[in-house]
Parts: sequence; C-alpha cells; structure tokens
Amino acid sequence: MKLNLDITVPSKPEWVEAVMADFPSFLQDHADCERKASAMAMSFVAKFPDRTAIIPELIGIGIEELEHFQQVYLLMESRGIQLPASMGQDVYVTNLIKRCHSGREERFLDRLLIASVVETRGAERFRLVSEAQNEPELHRFYKILWASEAKHGHVFVKFALHYFDEKTVYDRLAWWVEQEGEVMDGLEIRSALH
Repeated sequence: MKLNLDITVPSKPEWVEAVMADFPSFLQDHADCERKASAMAMSFVAKFPDRTAIIPELIGIGIEELEHFQQVYLLMESRGIQLPASMGQDVYVTNLIKRCHSGREERFLDRLLIASVVETRGAERFRLVSEAQNEPELHRFYKILWASEAKHGHVFVKFALHYFDEKTVYDRLAWWVEQEGEVMDGLEIRSALH
C-alpha cells in the first residue's frame, strides 16, 4: 500500500537558483518552517485529543521537527545569520488550508493530508537543495532532512488510514495533490522553502 502520492508539479530550476543565490534567507525561512512544523504536529494533539492512537507519534514528530529547528539554528549561528525578527505568513500553507472542508471529521482528514503533501514537497525541495550544494556538510544535512520529510509524508497518510477507509483517503489525497500543484504554480519564486 502506497502511503503518499507523488507531487504533480515539480519545483522549477529557477527556485533552486534563487535559493542558492541567497542561502542565508533560505536558512532563515527554513528555520521558521521547522518551528511551524513542530507546532502543527502539536496542534493535532491539542485539537484532537481523542485520537489517542496517533498522539504518541505526533509528539515524536513535534520533537523531531524542533530538533531540526535546532540544527538549522546552529548552522545559521555558525555562519553569523540571525533568526528573522518575526515569522512571516506561509502563503503556500495558508492557501492550502483555505481549501479545507469545515466539518470536524472532514477537516481532520484534510489537515492530515495537507501535512502529507507539505512534507512530500519539503522532501522534494530538500533533495534539490542537497544536490545543488558544493559544501559536503550542507549536502549531507539536506540529504538527511530530505529522507525525514519523505518519511513524515508517509506517516500522515498512515494516520488518515487509521481513521478513514482507503478509498476516502486516496480519493481525497489525489485531490490534495492536484490542489498543491495549483498552489505551488501560483507562488512567487524566492529564497524560501515554499
């Protein structure tokens, strides 16, 4: 059983060029994204405390994402790059969330599947960043993160399959993959993860 669907719109070469041309800005945005990913995992725990089968793994993801934030921060610190004064809004994630159903159960499924496609996109982009690096340390760092994001993309689909039937999950996931492609196509190219 496949636990994710591949993204339909690949990142543009111009995006990789923008990242490599202003890597400090990318690192700042990446740090923010890791903090937000940790908060997102913990928000599932807060909003759906009755979903006890997935809470331990959600807590683990929250901790892992916070560890990724710490690793990015240490990388920034070693290069004299500070965290931004405030976390900007992630237009990509905001546009995806606007497309969610509003009922409690439907929204729960949608948020799990959004998390899956966001993590799958993150894996694709970290792979591209890893491959574009000349520095062995950064190549290795982003290769490790790429594998982690891909794993998380699978975990959120597994969570959905625990609470919803396979057809419902995969039909909705296919819809979300299409939505994600539309949102991604409409984003400006900048030195940021999304």
